[in-house]
Amino acid sequence: MIWDELDSGLAQLKADGLLRRRRTLEAPCGPEALVDGRRLIAFCSNDYLGLASHPALVAAARAAAERWGVGSGASHVVSGHLRPHQALEERLAAFVGRERALYFGTGYMANLAIVPALVGRDDAVFADKLNHASLIDAALLARAEHLRYPHGDMEALAQRLERSSARRKLILTDAVFSMDGDLAPLPELFELAERFDAWLVVDDAHGFGVLGPAGRGSLAHFGLPPSPRLILMGTLGKAAGGSGAFVAGDRRVIEWLAQRARPYIFTTAASPIMAAVLLASLDLIAAGDDRRTHLQELIARLRVGFADLPWRLLPSRTAIQPLLVGDNEAAVRLSERLFERGLWVPAIRPPTVPVGTARLRVSLSAAHDASQLDALITTLHDCADCPN
Repeated sequence: MIWDELDSGLAQLKADGLLRRRRTLEAPCGPEALVDGRRLIAFCSNDYLGLASHPALVAAARAAAERWGVGSGASHVVSGHLRPHQALEERLAAFVGRERALYFGTGYMANLAIVPALVGRDDAVFADKLNHASLIDAALLARAEHLRYPHGDMEALAQRLERSSARRKLILTDAVFSMDGDLAPLPELFELAERFDAWLVVDDAHGFGVLGPAGRGSLAHFGLPPSPRLILMGTLGKAAGGSGAFVAGDRRVIEWLAQRARPYIFTTAASPIMAAVLLASLDLIAAGDDRRTHLQELIARLRVGFADLPWRLLPSRTAIQPLLVGDNEAAVRLSERLFERGLWVPAIRPPTVPVGTARLRVSLSAAHDASQLDALITTLHDCADCPN
């Protein structure tokens, strides 16, 4: 039977320690989670500024529902582009210092929109080997030559660009790598894009709202200037506390995407409620220096507290702090031991990360306090002292 292969595949995933488990939360997103009636300190969400349940965003949602209803009813290019969508796009463009922006329902959708609209057959995409799955899929969907360079290796990238005879070139990278927490060398990437006349597409999912002056993101963090060849994708379901994503850049690039990007044209626009919520979120992000300072203090405290653990803490200055365990089953066991003690830290395994690099991914939020982090540090030391 055709489903027999699914049964054997699922059994193999379980045997390899790769079967994922979905848990149902019974409380809003925050530093504490309620799962199966149990209270847990959660270090697993991307709500980096603690805005997902902020009263100002809840109030904005209520007001928007009263004014605009719930659904948009159509694609942006038909009749689904409501005033809150337009206001959000204008505000986002101004916030990140670009000429224009487009709002998408998800970051995955935004990435699938950008790359195939800009390159195709006879072109080449140059991608970091640790790029997010959405960037990998975007490159495949474009049907361009997909050339991957070793993580962060600018010399290898320059050699590939030099050798390429592609009609058009596009460099594709995360800004903050979601499983390692490190930053891409964006100034060097921009210099290579200039030298080889290439597009540079930057996915700032984990930098927007957290890095740069006023939380304007990774491009602002590095001081990169506006350029027609530089295209920014930022997600709004992480530090912004809502959902969706945006693409910002030169007005001609954004107009081209609005005309040619299939995931933008052929899908119903997101709810105007969320657009209104994100407008309120941008106010909090811009005024959020205290939140970002507290987050940086937590990062520093964690790195000191984890320094003498037997598992390797990967180098990261961001809210993503990966603790490398190695073996799939060992990572799952450690995650489960923490869960039993009231701490929710997910085990990340292949194919999300390379084989042999299973890890605990600690995600910090400005909503965490020092005592919650200290509980994690103490419990991990207890687990290290009693490995069984």
